[in-house]
Amino acid sequence: MSALPPAHSASAVAPRSLAPRALYQEVADRLRQQIYSRALEPGSWIDEMKLAQEFGISRTPLREALKVLAVEGLVTMKLRRGAYVTEVSRDDVAQVYHLLALLESDAAAAVAEGADEAQRQQLQQLHARLEKQVRQRDAFFAINEQFHMALLQIAGNRWALQIVTDLRKVMKLNRHHSLFKQGRLSDSLAEHRALMQAIEARNPAQARELMRAHFEHGLEAAAA
Repeated sequence: MSALPPAHSASAVAPRSLAPRALYQEVADRLRQQIYSRALEPGSWIDEMKLAQEFGISRTPLREALKVLAVEGLVTMKLRRGAYVTEVSRDDVAQVYHLLALLESDAAAAVAEGADEAQRQQLQQLHARLEKQVRQRDAFFAINEQFHMALLQIAGNRWALQIVTDLRKVMKLNRHHSLFKQGRLSDSLAEHRALMQAIEARNPAQARELMRAHFEHGLEAAAA
């Protein structure tokens, strides 16, 4: 069967020492986007034969891709029933927000205390983009995630970064994500402004508390 096209044309000029990206990884990317866009709804059964035909591939790389997504928590494998898009409960959402609050409040404190000028400028630029997109939910959602991941990267704890990356994938399954709520984008932006002020003031205690409150407010909106 024919393979999916590579995600980036630049891969054609990659160093010879780097192996080409495996087909199942390309398939996992495609499925991940279908899940996030709700083309594959939470709780729905994944029709392997239909998807294999749609992608023009055999079922082997598709099944390998589903295993990847199962590890990420996006897909649930059921014995003798196949694969389903994971459906998160309110308890799942609360647990994810709790862990994100712990990890990202630590990161905010570390950044407020130790980030250099270039790193602070990187966050300021992302925040400025948020300010411009407060009326565009999808764009705001994407930049907001970039901001939070940049904060984790600057903090420098690769284990926290890895865990948060996986938790945020699961959070995207939530039908009632806090940023979908009326007025939540403006509230979230105000919370980001206060956080940036604490980072600029090099106040780790305040940055930690503001990030913790940011997730508490997000959970309240998601649960409403």
